[in-house]
Amino acid sequence: MNYFSRRKLLSNTGRLAAAAFVPAFVDAKKPDAPVPKRRILNKLKVIVAGGHPGDPEYGCGGTIARYTDLGHEVVLLYLNRGEGGSPKLPPGELGALRTTEAKRACEILKARPAFAGQFDGKPIVDAAHYEEFRKILEAERPDVLFTQWPIDNHPDHRATSMLAYEAWLRMHKSFGFYYYEVSDGEDSQMFTPTAYVDITAVEPRKRAACYAHASQTPDRYYALEMEVARFRGIESGHAQAEAFIRHAQSPADLLPA
Repeated sequence: MNYFSRRKLLSNTGRLAAAAFVPAFVDAKKPDAPVPKRRILNKLKVIVAGGHPGDPEYGCGGTIARYTDLGHEVVLLYLNRGEGGSPKLPPGELGALRTTEAKRACEILKARPAFAGQFDGKPIVDAAHYEEFRKILEAERPDVLFTQWPIDNHPDHRATSMLAYEAWLRMHKSFGFYYYEVSDGEDSQMFTPTAYVDITAVEPRKRAACYAHASQTPDRYYALEMEVARFRGIESGHAQAEAFIRHAQSPADLLPA
């Protein structure tokens, strides 16, 4: 029997799988008999990159919950700690508060937080930061990477998208690559999905994760997110859904479905 590495198996089958199969053996006495199958369970490493604490949760919280419920490992990689943007708190205090909120949100989604070390509202996209972001992803060794849509009103979101895409290119497109939307119409612009994930059953956990970011007026932002989720559900035939754009050169069928 030939054995495959996790990455090779995924690239060969293109399945999310708790769902790939290989032959177990062939009976020499009955060579024409059906070949038994042995099921191989593949644990994926999923990275969801976002500009600020809260972006992955609002854009992908339901999908993250679907992944972790299936036993896959998910890391929420925040470009910064959300330390800017408040006249009431100094950056150090606000960054600490939002870091605590991010950790709580990740606990709810059964994910792990990670931080890329940039500063809120002052993103840097240059050769050094391309290399730094690539090293972060290389250390994580993802099977799937989600990032923000590059046509977005917030510069931190655009920077995250560019850094993630460059890292994917430098890592030879060796894992799945998807874009997600946040506050469609207000932040993400001109987003036309190619794939959907039904989040109806896990929406309460997504809501709880988003509301863990209590400093960020979740009543306002989650109301808009619910409108987007319901509209994407209408498009895809579900009560609520999250939408994605898969890069055409990315392996397919890596979404929880």
